[in-house]
Amino acid sequence: MSTSDTSLTARRVLVTGASGMLGGAVAQLLRDKGHHVRTFQRRASAGAGDEVLGSLTDLQAVAQAVASMDAVIHLAAKVSFTGHWQEFADINVTGTGNLLKAAQDAGIKDFVFVSSPSVAHFGDSLAGAAAGTANPQLAHGHYARSKAAAELDALAADSGAFRVTAIRPHVVWGPGDTQLVERVIERAKAGRLPLLDQGAALIDTTYIDNAAAAIVRGLERMDHAHGRALVVTNGEPRSVGELIAGICQAGGAPVPTLNVPGWLARGAGSVIEKLWLAAGSRGLVQDEPPMTRFLAEQLSTAHWFDQRETHEVLDWKPAVSIDEGLSKLSAHYSAYPA
Repeated sequence: MSTSDTSLTARRVLVTGASGMLGGAVAQLLRDKGHHVRTFQRRASAGAGDEVLGSLTDLQAVAQAVASMDAVIHLAAKVSFTGHWQEFADINVTGTGNLLKAAQDAGIKDFVFVSSPSVAHFGDSLAGAAAGTANPQLAHGHYARSKAAAELDALAADSGAFRVTAIRPHVVWGPGDTQLVERVIERAKAGRLPLLDQGAALIDTTYIDNAAAAIVRGLERMDHAHGRALVVTNGEPRSVGELIAGICQAGGAPVPTLNVPGWLARGAGSVIEKLWLAAGSRGLVQDEPPMTRFLAEQLSTAHWFDQRETHEVLDWKPAVSIDEGLSKLSAHYSAYPA
């Protein structure tokens, strides 16, 4: 790794979405590197320091958040397998647009947009794929479509005076992860976690420390990264079944053995998603549905990525392997049982 840009002169960095696992890790890493961090989120958090509370749809709050900042790392988003389109559009598209404009108006030079590989995943298997171009018309699910539209807007704003990069960490997991790890463990313990097509699909994932480091690295390497979209993974494709088994074993849950054909899960997911959305509108359910078409696609199709461009542009490689991450996960659940 080169030494000329491994760190930045101390800067004032706004981190949106810092209440989440990944956003919190990014904010802490920036602090550890000596930067002043301001967080922007809906709810107050203990010991957050410089913090602005509000929504991305509130122009006054957004303007307050970017004031006097040097850079922005934007992670805040509506993330869900179900919901109404307008909810995703308001936060992920309009909210990102509000933040981009406010950042430009405030004279901020660097903007890291944290995206997702799903913006360029259209349902087919991806094996050693390049990042690809975000396409809101072809992306599957409201989350992916809205993030695709937002990424295109963000990269369209890139210029010499306002540098923008899109970093797409893929399937981030680690201790304290409520989005993936704890759902896997909970459903495995309840006997509600089937494998699709024997869990044979090969996928890339990203351990939390690596994802946070790559995002911060995007800011440090903005001279090289601006105008680009880069997928970030551990670079260690594993089968879905192997990864789920590792998470279950770390969390003290039984390894699932029930198998469901992928085609059946995709069809059932479409039906369940519609029923869940209708029930949610009447206040009958609040959790994520047990299956959606998008989730079934993610669990039954290969999606792993060529990391050579990412490593070259960021001058970076993951520091924590999948096996090391699983060991850390096991240690976490030994101390804090799920």
